[in-house]
Amino acid sequence: MTALSCRAQSTVNTSTITSLDVERYMGRWYELARYDHSFERDLEYCQAQYTLLSDGKIRVENSGINSKSGKHKSSIGKAKMGDAPGQLRVSFFLFFYSDYNILALDNNYEWALIGSKSPKYLWILSRTPKLPQPVMDDILAMAQQRGYDTSKLIFVKQ
Repeated sequence: MTALSCRAQSTVNTSTITSLDVERYMGRWYELARYDHSFERDLEYCQAQYTLLSDGKIRVENSGINSKSGKHKSSIGKAKMGDAPGQLRVSFFLFFYSDYNILALDNNYEWALIGSKSPKYLWILSRTPKLPQPVMDDILAMAQQRGYDTSKLIFVKQ
């Protein structure tokens, strides 16, 4: 890790929201924007479906269509509540969990800004395939205020 990446990581605010109604958060979310990473590369029409299970854990199904092959891709994982109210721990492989930090959430649960403990991950999710531009501009401003480079976001075709 270089000194520059250490400095960049320390300037990103990954604190979560202070309260979360988990049941309200469940359901379908459309991925409107994300940082590039290998596990979603070339995917369009991305969605996440969260389902609260009777044991308190959450079933996570992520899906999308590969823009090059046209093939549907889906992955099923699990999540559990983390240490903070707006933090989930998500796993798509055995017992290896990653942080899923809800950085900002609309009062009506219509959109969410998601990060992790690393500045390398950022998502904008919405209950609808598109948000009004002023709302998207506000979300981007929130991400920038937290230290994220929003010029790196990929806006996902929905």
